[in-house]
Amino acid sequence: MLHGVIRQFFMDVRWDNLDYLVVDLPPGTGDVALSLSQTAYVAGAIVVTSPQQVAIADSRRAVAMYEKLGIPVIGLIENMSYFSCPSCHHESDIFGRGGGARLAEELGIAFLGGIPISESLRRGGDVGVPIMLADPGSAAAAAFVAAAERTAAQVSIQSYRTPVIPLKPVS
Repeated sequence: MLHGVIRQFFMDVRWDNLDYLVVDLPPGTGDVALSLSQTAYVAGAIVVTSPQQVAIADSRRAVAMYEKLGIPVIGLIENMSYFSCPSCHHESDIFGRGGGARLAEELGIAFLGGIPISESLRRGGDVGVPIMLADPGSAAAAAFVAAAERTAAQVSIQSYRTPVIPLKPVS
């Protein structure tokens, strides 16, 4: 059933002149990534982790899975990198820090950035307002911009190595 939904998403939707199509997959190495890789050309994967060792281990397995599927790993993003107190601006490493950067270096993939824990980010997610609109001057917004810029650069490098095959238009 899931494979059919993914196939319909890519084949029955009229995608006009996309620069990027980002598909947020559930964490781990499940069937969704496999179905996606069998249905559409995937320019690359971005693995999202958090600093804890258990998350790092899962992310290591995800990178290995994408390599087996022949999907280049564009890079790695560390979510929940730190918490910055809104009152005193002290940074706390609630879940540890730097695990994503260390894993990216170990695996030889780009580290795209770390996203801090942010109340405005969580609040915006709850009501469907992106951080860039909810709190554009925040550290979280700046982290997203930096990660997006690094991602665009890595996608450009990847597309130079392997030209992107566009989706076929729906007739």
